[in-house]
Amino acid sequence: MRRREGRRPGVTSVIVSERAAPPRRARLAIGLGAGAATVGALFLVDALLPSLFPEALPARAQDGLTLALSVLIESLPFVVLGVLLSIAVQVWVPPHVIERVLPRTGWARRAVLSLLGMLIPVCECGNVPFARGLLMRGFAPADALTFLVAAPIVNPIVILTTHQAFGWDGGILVARLLGGYAVANLIGWLYSRHPDPERMLTDRFRDTCEVVAHKTGGRPRRSLAQFVVELRAVMPALVIGSAIAGAVQVLVPRSVLVAIGSNPVLSIVAMMLLGVTVAICSNVDAFFALSFASTFSSGSLVAFLLVGPLIDVKMLALMRTTFTSRVLAGIVAIVLLVAFVIGVGVNLVA
Repeated sequence: MRRREGRRPGVTSVIVSERAAPPRRARLAIGLGAGAATVGALFLVDALLPSLFPEALPARAQDGLTLALSVLIESLPFVVLGVLLSIAVQVWVPPHVIERVLPRTGWARRAVLSLLGMLIPVCECGNVPFARGLLMRGFAPADALTFLVAAPIVNPIVILTTHQAFGWDGGILVARLLGGYAVANLIGWLYSRHPDPERMLTDRFRDTCEVVAHKTGGRPRRSLAQFVVELRAVMPALVIGSAIAGAVQVLVPRSVLVAIGSNPVLSIVAMMLLGVTVAICSNVDAFFALSFASTFSSGSLVAFLLVGPLIDVKMLALMRTTFTSRVLAGIVAIVLLVAFVIGVGVNLVA
Protein backbone atom coordinates (compact mmCIF):
# COMPACT_ATOMS: atom_id res chain seq x y z
CA MET A 1 0.00 0.00 0.00
CA ARG A 2 1.35 3.38 -0.96
CA ARG A 3 1.83 5.85 1.87
CA ARG A 4 0.90 9.49 1.77
CA GLU A 5 3.82 11.88 1.56
CA GLY A 6 3.00 13.57 4.84
CA ARG A 7 3.18 10.36 6.80
CA ARG A 8 6.50 9.16 8.19
CA PRO A 9 6.84 5.42 7.67
CA GLY A 10 8.63 3.72 10.55
CA VAL A 11 11.55 1.63 9.47
CA THR A 12 11.28 -0.49 12.59
CA SER A 13 8.01 -1.89 11.28
CA VAL A 14 9.70 -3.45 8.27
CA ILE A 15 9.61 -7.21 8.02
CA VAL A 16 13.13 -8.59 7.83
CA SER A 17 13.96 -9.85 4.38
CA GLU A 18 14.11 -13.59 4.02
CA ARG A 19 17.14 -13.33 1.81
CA ALA A 20 20.11 -14.35 3.88
CA ALA A 21 23.16 -12.12 4.09
CA PRO A 22 26.33 -13.45 2.45
CA PRO A 23 28.47 -15.56 4.79
CA ARG A 24 31.36 -13.82 6.49
CA ARG A 25 33.88 -15.81 4.47
CA ALA A 26 32.22 -14.73 1.23
CA ARG A 27 32.35 -11.07 2.25
CA LEU A 28 35.99 -11.48 3.21
CA ALA A 29 36.76 -13.06 -0.15
CA ILE A 30 35.03 -10.19 -1.94
CA GLY A 31 37.05 -7.64 0.03
CA LEU A 32 40.33 -9.40 -0.64
CA GLY A 33 39.44 -9.68 -4.32
CA ALA A 34 38.72 -5.97 -4.52
CA GLY A 35 42.05 -5.20 -2.84
CA ALA A 36 43.92 -7.50 -5.22
CA ALA A 37 42.17 -5.89 -8.18
CA THR A 38 43.23 -2.43 -6.98
CA VAL A 39 46.86 -3.51 -6.63
CA GLY A 40 46.71 -5.14 -10.06
CA ALA A 41 45.31 -1.94 -11.55
CA LEU A 42 48.22 0.03 -10.08
CA PHE A 43 50.76 -2.26 -11.71
CA LEU A 44 48.85 -2.28 -15.01
CA VAL A 45 48.65 1.51 -15.23
CA ASP A 46 52.31 1.79 -14.25
CA ALA A 47 53.32 -0.68 -16.97
CA LEU A 48 51.18 0.72 -19.78
CA LEU A 49 51.43 4.45 -19.05
CA PRO A 50 54.72 5.05 -17.23
CA SER A 51 55.09 8.58 -18.61
CA LEU A 52 51.99 9.81 -16.78
CA PHE A 53 53.62 9.63 -13.37
CA PRO A 54 56.85 11.34 -12.31
CA GLU A 55 57.35 8.93 -9.41
CA ALA A 56 57.88 5.18 -9.35
CA LEU A 57 55.11 2.82 -8.25
CA PRO A 58 56.48 2.13 -4.72
CA ALA A 59 56.56 5.86 -3.98
CA ARG A 60 53.02 6.32 -5.27
CA ALA A 61 51.82 3.32 -3.26
CA GLN A 62 53.29 4.90 -0.13
CA ASP A 63 51.59 8.18 -1.01
CA GLY A 64 48.30 6.35 -1.48
CA LEU A 65 48.61 4.70 1.93
CA THR A 66 49.41 8.06 3.53
CA LEU A 67 46.42 9.68 1.85
CA ALA A 68 44.12 6.84 2.88
CA LEU A 69 45.24 7.07 6.51
CA SER A 70 44.85 10.85 6.51
CA VAL A 71 41.27 10.58 5.21
CA LEU A 72 40.50 7.93 7.83
CA ILE A 73 42.03 9.89 10.72
CA GLU A 74 40.35 13.11 9.61
CA SER A 75 36.94 11.45 9.34
CA LEU A 76 36.97 9.25 12.45
CA PRO A 77 36.18 11.96 15.07
CA PHE A 78 33.20 13.16 13.03
CA VAL A 79 31.92 9.60 12.62
CA VAL A 80 32.04 9.06 16.39
CA LEU A 81 30.31 12.41 16.96
CA GLY A 82 27.65 11.47 14.42
CA VAL A 83 27.08 8.15 16.18
CA LEU A 84 26.69 9.93 19.53
CA LEU A 85 24.20 12.38 18.02
CA SER A 86 22.34 9.46 16.47
CA ILE A 87 22.10 7.79 19.89
CA ALA A 88 20.87 11.03 21.42
CA VAL A 89 18.08 11.25 18.85
CA GLN A 90 17.18 7.57 18.98
CA VAL A 91 17.41 6.88 22.72
CA TRP A 92 17.37 10.08 24.76
CA VAL A 93 15.02 12.45 22.93
CA PRO A 94 11.43 11.68 24.02
CA PRO A 95 9.04 10.32 21.38
CA HIS A 96 7.40 12.80 19.01
CA VAL A 97 9.38 15.84 20.27
CA ILE A 98 11.17 16.35 16.96
CA GLU A 99 8.11 15.38 14.96
CA ARG A 100 5.94 18.00 16.70
CA VAL A 101 8.39 20.78 15.80
CA LEU A 102 8.60 19.91 12.11
CA PRO A 103 5.88 20.85 9.59
CA ARG A 104 3.55 18.02 8.60
CA THR A 105 3.56 18.86 4.90
CA GLY A 106 6.25 16.89 3.08
CA TRP A 107 7.97 19.69 1.17
CA ALA A 108 7.93 22.04 4.16
CA ARG A 109 9.30 19.35 6.49
CA ARG A 110 12.15 18.63 4.09
CA ALA A 111 12.87 22.34 3.70
CA VAL A 112 13.35 22.58 7.47
CA LEU A 113 15.41 19.38 7.62
CA SER A 114 17.70 20.93 5.01
CA LEU A 115 18.66 23.54 7.58
CA LEU A 116 19.22 21.09 10.43
CA GLY A 117 22.92 21.05 9.64
CA MET A 118 23.10 24.61 11.01
CA LEU A 119 22.51 23.08 14.46
CA ILE A 120 24.67 19.97 13.90
CA PRO A 121 27.92 21.25 12.35
CA VAL A 122 29.63 17.94 11.61
CA CYS A 123 31.09 16.93 8.26
CA GLU A 124 29.52 14.45 5.86
CA CYS A 125 30.98 11.44 7.70
CA GLY A 126 29.12 12.26 10.90
CA ASN A 127 25.89 12.99 9.06
CA VAL A 128 25.46 9.38 7.93
CA PRO A 129 25.10 7.93 11.46
CA PHE A 130 22.80 10.80 12.39
CA ALA A 131 20.61 10.15 9.34
CA ARG A 132 20.49 6.47 10.30
CA GLY A 133 19.23 7.56 13.71
CA LEU A 134 16.46 9.59 12.05
CA LEU A 135 15.44 6.55 10.02
CA MET A 136 15.39 4.33 13.09
CA ARG A 137 13.23 6.92 14.80
CA GLY A 138 10.65 6.58 12.02
CA PHE A 139 11.49 9.34 9.55
CA ALA A 140 10.86 8.62 5.88
CA PRO A 141 13.91 7.74 3.73
CA ALA A 142 13.29 10.86 1.61
CA ASP A 143 13.40 13.05 4.73
CA ALA A 144 16.66 11.47 5.90
CA LEU A 145 18.16 11.85 2.42
CA THR A 146 17.26 15.54 2.34
CA PHE A 147 19.10 16.15 5.59
CA LEU A 148 21.99 13.92 4.54
CA VAL A 149 22.59 15.80 1.29
CA ALA A 150 22.11 19.32 2.65
CA ALA A 151 23.95 19.10 5.98
CA PRO A 152 27.54 18.75 4.64
CA ILE A 153 27.17 22.13 2.91
CA VAL A 154 24.48 24.06 4.79
CA ASN A 155 26.25 24.29 8.14
CA PRO A 156 28.09 27.13 9.90
CA ILE A 157 31.62 25.67 9.74
CA VAL A 158 31.45 25.13 5.97
CA ILE A 159 30.01 28.63 5.49
CA LEU A 160 32.82 30.20 7.52
CA THR A 161 35.64 28.23 5.85
CA THR A 162 34.28 28.87 2.35
CA HIS A 163 34.00 32.59 3.10
CA GLN A 164 37.50 32.60 4.56
CA ALA A 165 38.88 30.98 1.40
CA PHE A 166 36.96 32.91 -1.28
CA GLY A 167 35.08 35.74 0.41
CA TRP A 168 32.35 36.97 -1.90
CA ASP A 169 34.48 36.67 -5.05
CA GLY A 170 32.87 35.03 -8.06
CA GLY A 171 29.70 34.17 -6.16
CA ILE A 172 31.31 30.90 -5.07
CA LEU A 173 29.97 30.98 -1.49
CA VAL A 174 26.41 31.90 -2.48
CA ALA A 175 26.33 29.37 -5.33
CA ARG A 176 27.59 26.63 -3.04
CA LEU A 177 25.00 27.26 -0.32
CA LEU A 178 22.03 27.73 -2.64
CA GLY A 179 23.14 24.82 -4.82
CA GLY A 180 23.51 22.47 -1.85
CA TYR A 181 20.11 23.46 -0.47
CA ALA A 182 18.44 23.11 -3.89
CA VAL A 183 19.90 19.71 -4.78
CA ALA A 184 19.02 18.32 -1.34
CA ASN A 185 15.37 19.33 -1.69
CA LEU A 186 15.26 18.12 -5.29
CA ILE A 187 16.53 14.68 -4.22
CA GLY A 188 14.14 14.63 -1.26
CA TRP A 189 11.17 15.50 -3.48
CA LEU A 190 12.04 12.92 -6.14
CA TYR A 191 12.49 10.09 -3.64
CA SER A 192 9.40 11.10 -1.67
CA ARG A 193 7.49 9.88 -4.73
CA HIS A 194 9.04 6.42 -4.53
CA PRO A 195 6.24 3.81 -4.61
CA ASP A 196 7.86 1.71 -1.85
CA PRO A 197 10.18 3.89 0.28
CA GLU A 198 11.29 1.03 2.50
CA ARG A 199 12.83 -0.73 -0.51
CA MET A 200 15.28 2.18 -0.76
CA LEU A 201 17.03 0.77 2.31
CA THR A 202 19.45 -2.14 2.38
CA ASP A 203 18.42 -5.45 3.90
CA ARG A 204 21.23 -5.17 6.41
CA PHE A 205 20.03 -1.79 7.65
CA ARG A 206 16.47 -3.02 8.00
CA ASP A 207 17.75 -6.01 9.95
CA THR A 208 19.65 -3.58 12.19
CA CYS A 209 16.45 -1.63 12.77
CA GLU A 210 14.75 -4.81 13.91
CA VAL A 211 17.59 -5.59 16.31
CA VAL A 212 17.62 -2.06 17.76
CA ALA A 213 13.83 -2.00 18.08
CA HIS A 214 13.92 -5.07 20.32
CA LYS A 215 16.74 -3.91 22.60
CA THR A 216 15.68 -3.87 26.22
CA GLY A 217 17.05 -2.25 29.35
CA GLY A 218 17.66 1.29 30.51
CA ARG A 219 18.83 4.15 28.37
CA PRO A 220 22.56 3.76 29.20
CA ARG A 221 22.49 0.09 28.22
CA ARG A 222 20.56 0.81 25.02
CA SER A 223 22.96 3.65 24.20
CA LEU A 224 25.98 1.38 24.53
CA ALA A 225 24.34 -1.30 22.40
CA GLN A 226 23.43 1.29 19.76
CA PHE A 227 26.99 2.66 19.79
CA VAL A 228 28.42 -0.79 19.07
CA VAL A 229 25.85 -1.51 16.34
CA GLU A 230 26.48 1.78 14.55
CA LEU A 231 30.28 1.55 14.70
CA ARG A 232 30.20 -2.01 13.38
CA ALA A 233 28.05 -0.84 10.47
CA VAL A 234 29.90 2.35 9.59
CA MET A 235 33.57 1.67 10.30
CA PRO A 236 34.17 -0.99 7.60
CA ALA A 237 32.65 1.33 5.00
CA LEU A 238 34.78 4.22 6.22
CA VAL A 239 37.98 2.15 5.99
CA ILE A 240 37.11 0.88 2.50
CA GLY A 241 36.14 4.36 1.31
CA SER A 242 39.36 5.85 2.65
CA ALA A 243 41.42 3.14 0.94
CA ILE A 244 39.66 3.73 -2.38
CA ALA A 245 40.19 7.48 -2.05
CA GLY A 246 43.92 6.99 -1.48
CA ALA A 247 44.26 4.52 -4.36
CA VAL A 248 42.37 6.69 -6.83
CA GLN A 249 44.43 9.76 -6.03
CA VAL A 250 47.67 8.02 -7.01
CA LEU A 251 46.06 6.80 -10.25
CA VAL A 252 44.87 10.22 -11.45
CA PRO A 253 47.76 12.44 -12.60
CA ARG A 254 47.28 15.96 -11.24
CA SER A 255 49.02 17.36 -14.34
CA VAL A 256 46.21 16.07 -16.55
CA LEU A 257 43.63 17.94 -14.48
CA VAL A 258 45.60 21.16 -14.57
CA ALA A 259 46.11 20.90 -18.34
CA ILE A 260 42.36 21.03 -19.02
CA GLY A 261 41.61 23.68 -16.41
CA SER A 262 41.38 26.49 -18.94
CA ASN A 263 38.47 24.92 -20.83
CA PRO A 264 35.17 26.28 -19.42
CA VAL A 265 33.35 22.96 -19.85
CA LEU A 266 36.11 20.38 -19.37
CA SER A 267 37.30 22.22 -16.27
CA ILE A 268 33.91 21.66 -14.63
CA VAL A 269 33.99 17.97 -15.50
CA ALA A 270 37.57 17.64 -14.24
CA MET A 271 36.82 19.32 -10.91
CA MET A 272 33.72 17.19 -10.42
CA LEU A 273 35.80 14.06 -10.96
CA LEU A 274 38.38 15.45 -8.55
CA GLY A 275 35.65 16.07 -5.99
CA VAL A 276 34.54 12.44 -6.23
CA THR A 277 38.06 11.07 -5.77
CA VAL A 278 39.93 13.20 -3.24
CA ALA A 279 37.42 12.71 -0.36
CA ILE A 280 38.29 15.82 1.65
CA CYS A 281 36.15 16.81 4.63
CA SER A 282 33.62 19.50 3.68
CA ASN A 283 34.79 21.61 6.62
CA VAL A 284 38.16 22.24 4.94
CA ASP A 285 37.70 21.45 1.24
CA ALA A 286 37.37 25.14 0.35
CA PHE A 287 41.06 25.67 1.12
CA PHE A 288 41.96 22.73 -1.13
CA ALA A 289 39.83 24.24 -3.93
CA LEU A 290 41.56 27.59 -3.38
CA SER A 291 44.82 26.08 -4.65
CA PHE A 292 43.15 25.64 -8.08
CA ALA A 293 41.66 29.15 -8.20
CA SER A 294 44.40 30.53 -10.46
CA THR A 295 43.94 27.74 -13.01
CA PHE A 296 40.27 26.74 -12.92
CA SER A 297 37.13 28.83 -13.45
CA SER A 298 34.78 29.88 -10.65
CA GLY A 299 32.10 27.56 -12.00
CA SER A 300 34.41 24.55 -11.84
CA LEU A 301 35.34 25.40 -8.24
CA VAL A 302 31.65 25.58 -7.30
CA ALA A 303 31.06 22.21 -8.97
CA PHE A 304 33.91 20.72 -6.93
CA LEU A 305 32.55 22.20 -3.70
CA LEU A 306 29.11 20.75 -4.43
CA VAL A 307 30.13 17.29 -5.61
CA GLY A 308 32.86 16.53 -3.05
CA PRO A 309 30.82 16.61 0.17
CA LEU A 310 27.88 14.77 -1.35
CA ILE A 311 29.16 11.89 -3.48
CA ASP A 312 32.88 11.36 -2.95
CA VAL A 313 33.98 7.73 -2.71
CA LYS A 314 34.12 7.83 1.08
CA MET A 315 30.61 9.27 1.37
CA LEU A 316 29.21 6.73 -1.09
CA ALA A 317 30.77 3.88 0.89
CA LEU A 318 29.16 5.19 4.07
CA MET A 319 25.77 5.74 2.44
CA ARG A 320 25.87 2.21 1.03
CA THR A 321 25.50 0.92 4.61
CA THR A 322 21.96 2.29 4.55
CA PHE A 323 20.71 2.90 1.00
CA THR A 324 20.67 0.53 -1.96
CA SER A 325 23.03 0.82 -4.93
CA ARG A 326 20.16 1.89 -7.15
CA VAL A 327 19.33 4.81 -4.87
CA LEU A 328 22.99 5.84 -4.75
CA ALA A 329 23.23 5.71 -8.56
CA GLY A 330 20.26 8.06 -8.80
CA ILE A 331 21.75 10.44 -6.26
CA VAL A 332 25.08 10.50 -8.10
CA ALA A 333 23.37 11.26 -11.41
CA ILE A 334 21.28 14.08 -9.92
CA VAL A 335 24.20 15.69 -8.06
CA LEU A 336 26.50 15.57 -11.09
CA LEU A 337 23.86 17.03 -13.39
CA VAL A 338 22.88 19.83 -11.00
CA ALA A 339 26.51 20.65 -10.17
CA PHE A 340 27.37 20.85 -13.87
CA VAL A 341 24.42 23.16 -14.62
CA ILE A 342 25.27 25.42 -11.67
CA GLY A 343 28.93 25.47 -12.66
CA VAL A 344 28.08 26.52 -16.21
CA GLY A 345 25.72 29.17 -14.86
CA VAL A 346 28.40 30.61 -12.57
CA ASN A 347 30.87 30.74 -15.46
CA LEU A 348 28.34 32.64 -17.58
CA VAL A 349 27.57 35.14 -14.85
CA ALA A 350 31.07 35.59 -13.43
